Amino acid sequence: MSEWLQWLTFGLIGLGTFAIRLSFIELHGVLRLPPLLRRALAYVPAAVLAALVLPAVVLPDRHGVFDWSNPQLPAAIAAGLVAWKTRSTLLTLAVGMAVLLTLKHWGW
Repeated sequence: MSEWLQWLTFGLIGLGTFAIRLSFIELHGVLRLPPLLRRALAYVPAAVLAALVLPAVVLPDRHGVFDWSNPQLPAAIAAGLVAWKTRSTLLTLAVGMAVLLTLKHWGW
């Protein structure tokens, strides 16, 4: 692929990305989303957060081996239980970090 074709490809991709993002801003009040789609979009932030956090917790060394001796697993489970029961973000972070630091201090 020649250099000018690469630049053309980059430019077209950039314009396409800009058009997609601009469409959500410009069409905000014009188009109405169906209720089912609106309810489904409410779960997008949680799904994205899980997709970002889970690989870092389960496979911390970027190896394809699941290891139960990983201290991040019990810390994530404890934080998940606290989040489920209390719905408090600050308490969830505090408990998760406390469990993780305690396990690392004990040499787990």
